[in-house]
Amino acid sequence: MEIIITKDPAELGNTAGKAAAELIRNTIEKNGSANIILATGASQFETLKQLVLEKDIDWGKVVMFHLDEYIGLPESSNASFRKYLKERFLDKVQPLKASYLVNGEADPVIECNRLNSIIELNPIDVALVGIGENGHLAFNDPPADFDTLEPYIIVDLEEQCRKQQYNEGWFKSVSDVPAKAISMSVSQICKSKYIICSVPDRRKASAVKDSLEGAVSNLVPASILQLHPNCTYYLDQNSAALLSADFIHKN
Repeated sequence: MEIIITKDPAELGNTAGKAAAELIRNTIEKNGSANIILATGASQFETLKQLVLEKDIDWGKVVMFHLDEYIGLPESSNASFRKYLKERFLDKVQPLKASYLVNGEADPVIECNRLNSIIELNPIDVALVGIGENGHLAFNDPPADFDTLEPYIIVDLEEQCRKQQYNEGWFKSVSDVPAKAISMSVSQICKSKYIICSVPDRRKASAVKDSLEGAVSNLVPASILQLHPNCTYYLDQNSAALLSADFIHKN
């Protein structure tokens, strides 16, 4: 586990985006292609902004998977993560070798099966993720299922998660936030060779502390990343504000 604390969200995104780009370049050079996971949400704005600016990435050799999507939400909605990734990433880089977005409007069981059959043939090299205010990883809210080996699963969104989506401005009210989603599972995320976890903002400070300093527990799903051999956390001064000085010094 490595922790990099930056001044603000812009510096965080710049640093994390450059690191992601370097990992993708190196993987392509070594393997001829790279399989990546991209997260969405406000925490990823600056990281993706930097990633699309990076030069010398042969995106035609990159396969992209999408972390999660609300069930039943049309792609035309401003809250759609498919819309998010198209506007903030896919439309800004050269065409990828392949991109697999989660279709929340499809039958969720059939959609999970579709994605599962694809990702099982494409081991992930680099995953970009964040941490929710409730400590969730993707849409794996507490208590998360740490045992399932299914790559994509159907999940219930708990109240704090739904409030976060509303407070970030994606929905007009909490009641408008869908109660269910398709999410990449915790076990699948942890199969990634490298994980870049971008977490800006003071509102995430408690979740950051619990995820990094607390025990590994499905009540704090992102705490599982403590066990990953190649996970780097990119924080800003606000999101790192509650970490103890001893912990920061040790890491």
